Amino acid sequence: MEKIKLLDRKFKVMIPAEEIDRAVTRVAEQLNERYAGKTPIFLGVLSGAFLFLSDLVRKTTFDSRLAFIKISSYEGTQSTGNIKQHLGIDFDIEGKDIIIIEDIVETGHSMNYLLDYLNSRHPASISICTLFFKPDKFLYEYKIDYVAMPIGNEFIVGYGLDYNQVGRNLKDIYVLDED
Repeated sequence: MEKIKLLDRKFKVMIPAEEIDRAVTRVAEQLNERYAGKTPIFLGVLSGAFLFLSDLVRKTTFDSRLAFIKISSYEGTQSTGNIKQHLGIDFDIEGKDIIIIEDIVETGHSMNYLLDYLNSRHPASISICTLFFKPDKFLYEYKIDYVAMPIGNEFIVGYGLDYNQVGRNLKDIYVLDED
């Protein structure tokens, strides 16, 4: 099993790139079915969702627009629970279908913040699409519409997810190696 070191921590492969690609393809097929003939806006949550969004959009067959928002709640390997918005939507989304693309949904605090922000701008619909979902940590009642992969409570890195801003470029998903 491949192991790497990022900054002060060791990691090992948890999910190989091929498995991620199959999950992304499955989600794209679900989106293709729902959004055929429509032109939704993919709203990528930076920075973690950029690789997932890129691969997902290329697998869709409907017209779409792209936009990005940057919010953060992480320091190191822990979520702080405090949401900060660094970049927002600079165009009108009223009456539009929005598909939020997130790298990982854990507690749901960031997504709850984002849903409040978007709903105040009156879109036609909002769907949530995440690469990874940690159902055991999720604290809210709203639905996660599209989940590529449910996972446990491990801290992961790679495929857009980082550890103190490094490791986003890794094609596989790595988990902390405590051995």
